[in-house]
Amino acid sequence: MKIILNVSDNEVSLRSLFADFVAITKARLAISVVFSSVAGYLLGVSDDNPFHWATLIMLTIGGYCMVGASNVFNQIIEKDLDALMDRTKNRPVPTGKVSVRNAFILGSLLTIAGIGILYSINPKTAMFGAISIFLYTSVYTPLKTITPLAVFVGAFPGAIPFMLGWVAATNDFDIEAGTLFLIQFFWQFPHFWAIGWFLFDDYKKGGFYMLPTGKRDKKTALQIILYTVWLIIASYLPATGFTGNLKLSMGFAAVVLALGIWMLVYAVKLYKNMDAPSAKKLMLVSVSYISLLQVIYVLDKFLG
Repeated sequence: MKIILNVSDNEVSLRSLFADFVAITKARLAISVVFSSVAGYLLGVSDDNPFHWATLIMLTIGGYCMVGASNVFNQIIEKDLDALMDRTKNRPVPTGKVSVRNAFILGSLLTIAGIGILYSINPKTAMFGAISIFLYTSVYTPLKTITPLAVFVGAFPGAIPFMLGWVAATNDFDIEAGTLFLIQFFWQFPHFWAIGWFLFDDYKKGGFYMLPTGKRDKKTALQIILYTVWLIIASYLPATGFTGNLKLSMGFAAVVLALGIWMLVYAVKLYKNMDAPSAKKLMLVSVSYISLLQVIYVLDKFLG
């Protein structure tokens, strides 16, 4: 009976540890970021840069470690502020389920492992991974309580994963990688400003002002529309023939354009309604947009 109890206790303990790991590394976010890197890798493979399962697996694991490390350090820095917000108060560090010391050890191990694994792919991939961790942790996170420009700074590490896959496949940062970076860079703004809008009151408790004007006003809503337009233009660039080996056929380009108009419609609805439900719908549409866009690019490459 005692043996059964010990086994059960161990299972509960392991389950708890896994749950804490999922929470502190923000697994859902990390997986979505890794998805972007995988899409970028598939776009980068060619006769000159053939597909390798080992590279894809290393990119997936290294990418998760990279994002996980950034999220762990972010939660250490913001633990007192996280405790003030309903959205974040149950995270492992503010609740004390994971100590700052243990979180720091985990973040450090993930950083070393992530950069090491990405370096085994090629040095450029590791370099961009390291830049992403540094910018997110040391620049974006501290700026969040100081200026709304933090979102602009955060857009840089946020845009790296899509092009990171291309760099992993080609060992080169060229116009193709730059285009993938540009797409995800512009996407950050309507996405995060929509989040900042419908979570405005909760962010305010922690002293975060994520909107460009600091308010839920027409100027913020107009900027969301403008950056959505820039996103649509950037997403259409591969169809112009000016982005090297990153191409998009006219048929799939029409689908990409339709996706962009779909997102723009919800950005305009936010401008008209000026309410949290409209912002939340825009956020959900933006998540669907970037995922579908990446799938469309990959499908066009292999089916077009």
